[in-house]
Amino acid sequence: MNQAKRKELFAWINKVSFMAYDMALYLDTHPDDEQALAFFQKYEQMRRQALDAYAAQFGPLNLDSINNEDHWHWATQPQPWEGGYC
Repeated sequence: MNQAKRKELFAWINKVSFMAYDMALYLDTHPDDEQALAFFQKYEQMRRQALDAYAAQFGPLNLDSINNEDHWHWATQPQPWEGGYC
């Protein structure tokens, strides 16, 4: 069950990240498009929330979601070749 939740959350992160990055590329050439900016902000917020949820349950996926206040967790979680991330 936990592995299924992990895969589901990882897939969601990929989806919202794609949308945020795609809109960021669009905004590079259309910086005054307010509708596109609002769309980007929405998906970037969803991305950050998903990364935070993943990090809280399974450990950080990237440097943006590391909580290193008491321990450097990045090095202690399973790596991809060890079954980590997805």
